Amino acid sequence: MSSPKNPLFIILAFFSIYVIWGSTYVLNKIAVTELPPFMLASIRFVTAGLLIFGISLAMGKRLRITRAQFWNTVIAGFLFLAFGNGVVVWALRFVDSGFAALVISAQPLVVLVFMRIFEGKKILPMSMVGVALGLIGIYLLVSQKEITSQENSILGILMIFACLLSWSYGSLFVGQANLPTNHFVNTGYQMFTAGIILGVSSFLFDEPWSSPTGWSTPVQYSMILLIIFGSIVAFTAFNYLLKVVSPEKVATSTYVNPVIAMLLGWYFLDEQITTQSAIAAAVLLTGVYFINTKKKLVVLSRFTSKASHYLKNN
Repeated sequence: MSSPKNPLFIILAFFSIYVIWGSTYVLNKIAVTELPPFMLASIRFVTAGLLIFGISLAMGKRLRITRAQFWNTVIAGFLFLAFGNGVVVWALRFVDSGFAALVISAQPLVVLVFMRIFEGKKILPMSMVGVALGLIGIYLLVSQKEITSQENSILGILMIFACLLSWSYGSLFVGQANLPTNHFVNTGYQMFTAGIILGVSSFLFDEPWSSPTGWSTPVQYSMILLIIFGSIVAFTAFNYLLKVVSPEKVATSTYVNPVIAMLLGWYFLDEQITTQSAIAAAVLLTGVYFINTKKKLVVLSRFTSKASHYLKNN
């Protein structure tokens, strides 16, 4: 994963963050029904980080990085994993996996706003339409009585929104930060340090820890899949893409993630897909499309061209 802009790597990386990450919502939902959320996430990321370090050494990769790179990986690991993922796992106790994925699908909207605030990037007319549709989709999604009437659902929704902000800012941070040049090593440090932070958080919240041998079979399989595919494969692909393509393109994974999550949640967990949720998903994902498309708004472009022509001739 160290070769810059290899077309095959880019295609495989996008497949990983599109499909594999879509399934992690359901896997986390299965595991968190039995395990404490911060303990679950800590074991997942510490194990994945150590495995990545071992694989890196076997491949002859150097694990030594600069002090600045180390602290940048700590920051990135906190934004993406310790807070951005750990708190989502916590919130999944109160909301459906498909719903959580749909809320996270608003990431391109937040990334766009953050790029405007922190980088001064101009918001194009098509993107402005996308932002409006995104806000409408979010409103339709979170205004459902079926969702908000569940115990602690409001708290869960608010925490997922906080994670959304953390992930969005982290996407901009990683795109500019001085991080280890090898994306696999970079992922390992982010995973391991985030796992330590989550472990400390687990003890501070006095969560009960248990041995994997005492977990049910579905939870054991879920953890294995989360570690190997959801952590090592997909997150390495994510870090790779943030360095070789723009943050907006990486955020397009939110087109597919909620669809995968909703279908798997419906099939495996009997989660309900309401009509309003389906409409909200269509509106929200249409907004994401408008945000990421390079096409111009035809009506506005015609208006501006006519106005320009009029000013030149008068």
